[in-house]
Amino acid sequence: MPPTCSSAAANSYSTKEQIGTSVAAAKTSDNYLEIGDCRITTVRAGSYWWDGGAMFGVVPKTLWSRHQPSDELNRIEAGLNCFVVDDGRQRTLIETGGGIRHDGRALERMRMPHGVHAAEALANRGFEPDSIDLVINTHLHWDHCGGNTLDSGNGAVAAFPNARYVVQRGEITHAREQHPRDGVSYRAVNYEPLVEGGQLHLLDGDVEVAPGIQVQVTPGHNRDMMVVLVRSGGQTWCHLADLAPYAAHVTPTWVAAFDLFPMESIASKNELFGRAAAEEWWCSFGHDPKISFARIMSREGKFSLRDER
Repeated sequence: MPPTCSSAAANSYSTKEQIGTSVAAAKTSDNYLEIGDCRITTVRAGSYWWDGGAMFGVVPKTLWSRHQPSDELNRIEAGLNCFVVDDGRQRTLIETGGGIRHDGRALERMRMPHGVHAAEALANRGFEPDSIDLVINTHLHWDHCGGNTLDSGNGAVAAFPNARYVVQRGEITHAREQHPRDGVSYRAVNYEPLVEGGQLHLLDGDVEVAPGIQVQVTPGHNRDMMVVLVRSGGQTWCHLADLAPYAAHVTPTWVAAFDLFPMESIASKNELFGRAAAEEWWCSFGHDPKISFARIMSREGKFSLRDER
């Protein structure tokens, strides 16, 4: 039997909402999901707009635009989706958004009025930065870990001072290579200060990082990106990160142009979506600005969504 989130402890954080006992069916709203003893809350640290063709690769605009409308420059909105997993004893943050280190040209290019730091976004939702115990970076692209650190008089420091940060060892190795294909996506200020400070821990493959929380290396977008699986009360939630940036990527062949290994993306999707459909997982997406949670179903060899929230 896979491990599950621990039961809520009596000495929970003062800022936490009390979570009830396990229930047979998940409770959902537009921005949170309860499975067993875990509450999973969506916190969007703003959004940016990027080329729709880049987000959907070879898929014709006549198809993807039915799901994500574009502006006059063909850009579509990309949510900087972060998730807080709270079991009453430990608080885990998955992703930290894009941060605030953007110059005027970048802000204009991405149609961002200003950056939003994940620490601020969390605090506005009642999650104080010092209450975060674990930060999971599914990968180190700037729009997933840009809120890892804050600038101070002594340089960049951890935005979540009491947290242990985790990422795959292979991912930071690749980030440091600064390959011409994707080096621009990696910004050392988001992770090197954490390595130097001993807060960023490097993982080697699939592992349980906390009770009931597992990470699984899922190649495609890049070699070492992870999805996150949370299990409690006989239910499972999976954060798909950039394996499926939008809910529309539930079609396995809809692959972003950013993916370094598109054929592996398709294989990873088929394997993971098959499990999600068979076991009725709840799933979330890396950048969908509207859908926080959904279930995947399989019918006649095709995947689709149900119960979107």
